[in-house]
Amino acid sequence: MKFRRPHLRVTQPKSAFAEGNARWTNLDLDPVPLHRRKWGPMSFISYWISDAFNAATWQFASSIIAVGLSWRESLAIVAISFFIISFVIAANGAVGSIYHIPFPVIARASWGFWGSYVAIISRVILAVFWFAIQNMNGGNAVSAMIGAIWPSFRTLKNGIPESQGITTAGMVGYVIFWIAQVPFLCVHPNKLRWLFAAKSIIVPIAWLAILIWAFVAEGGGAIFDQKPTVSGSKYSWLFLANMTSVLGNYATLSVNQSDFSRYSRVSPKWQLLYIPMLPIVFTFISFIGIAASSAGQSRYGGQIPWDPIVLINLWPNRACRFFAAFSFALTSLGVNISANSLSAANDLTALAPQYINLRRGQIICGLLSWCLVPWKILASAGNFLNFMAAYAIFLGPIGAIMLWDFWLIKHRKYDILALYQPSNPTYRYSSWGTNWRAIVAFLVGVAPNLPGLVESVNSSIHVGVGIHPYQFGWMLGFVATSIVYVGLSYLFPAPETIIERAVLADEIYDARGTVEGLEVGSEEVLGDGDREEKMLGTKEAIRETKGE
Repeated sequence: MKFRRPHLRVTQPKSAFAEGNARWTNLDLDPVPLHRRKWGPMSFISYWISDAFNAATWQFASSIIAVGLSWRESLAIVAISFFIISFVIAANGAVGSIYHIPFPVIARASWGFWGSYVAIISRVILAVFWFAIQNMNGGNAVSAMIGAIWPSFRTLKNGIPESQGITTAGMVGYVIFWIAQVPFLCVHPNKLRWLFAAKSIIVPIAWLAILIWAFVAEGGGAIFDQKPTVSGSKYSWLFLANMTSVLGNYATLSVNQSDFSRYSRVSPKWQLLYIPMLPIVFTFISFIGIAASSAGQSRYGGQIPWDPIVLINLWPNRACRFFAAFSFALTSLGVNISANSLSAANDLTALAPQYINLRRGQIICGLLSWCLVPWKILASAGNFLNFMAAYAIFLGPIGAIMLWDFWLIKHRKYDILALYQPSNPTYRYSSWGTNWRAIVAFLVGVAPNLPGLVESVNSSIHVGVGIHPYQFGWMLGFVATSIVYVGLSYLFPAPETIIERAVLADEIYDARGTVEGLEVGSEEVLGDGDREEKMLGTKEAIRETKGE
């Protein structure tokens, strides 16, 4: 077997897009060619079921109850939040399934080549943060698994100061989980769909068993009889604040769904599936969290165990503890890759395509996550919700700009080749390569939330009524940015960006005669292409590829 020496620069085979454009793309940023589009309807369904079953979804409603609302308001908040954000996820995901390009490249159409760095850097920071959070959830699950096998591990002497929010046992679990997920950071997204499929079967079975336990053990517990402990204006602001927290958890996927939908081999209309599916699935999982937390409180006393690992560690049966904890470790692994590491990797690749590809980007994300001390973020329900709210205020405006730019301003027509050529005037906007309309709209959407963000980070700073915009930050940012961006785009249009017809990836590949270093007529491309013809019905494209 021949081994290649590692190089600082990434290997770049001949490509219709990357060739001669190393500053702005590499093979992982190129449009996905026909023979690499492997994701069908079941891939996307299993992806979202897999993504929904995670510790954060479990904690949504139960942590909302912990800060003063009842279970009814909690489920209503989750359902409304996911109904709202499902439209944004579907709309932005459809762009990826049409043009087969990732978020950083799509952002160039609305922000300009250099302006897109505002969106890219904003998202990569947040993706790394959330990757660290899921590491902590996964590490806690691993610690519970070890404690089920080795009981004395649960009383392991702690050598870490209590102020750090983590014990020695917790750190051991964190390290093991981080190491265990490293191999998955090197797997191509096309192969990851099998991980999501396995998770979408294993985890729901385990969590349905926990739901059955909750009602068999304690009839669901006493939470279902509780009333809100707040009222009046405080109730309203708390309702909005928790909506922002829930929206923030999936604000990343509202802008980067194209990182996965680009691998789609089916019609973009399948993205509409998210609108009915996401509110139902996520609300049901949150109900499981409520019932289980309530049963845990009724059976074992004390405060509501809103953290599922805390609940699992209360069970006397070691086998139940192990398998339940394993399901949560698996959930953290799946969502960490689907929503975080691949998002960060695409962004890092766009920042330095000559030196970073998807594999390197994911590993860098994993290393950076250590710097964020996630155990402090998850020290309490209040801190968890504050973090989620902060997470949302930057991505709401980004999602709004991308959505309206494609569906309204550009009339669903992008020139895909121009998105890889900064010398092309189409998306250059100006000599600075920045769409000032997007920058202004982004600042308008973020600025009202900054006083509240400051107070949430440092509670000793009081901003008075300035906290209120922050409490519904995602919605305020999305709406304000939408109005400003659309208004500026019509008042001060960029006519060079409006094209007569869309330019798609397949016609560029066909015209250039190469796909990832392969001649279009090669056996490898044709073999996969024949299979794509059967699935997609793209007979005309295949005939052109074969030279018929």
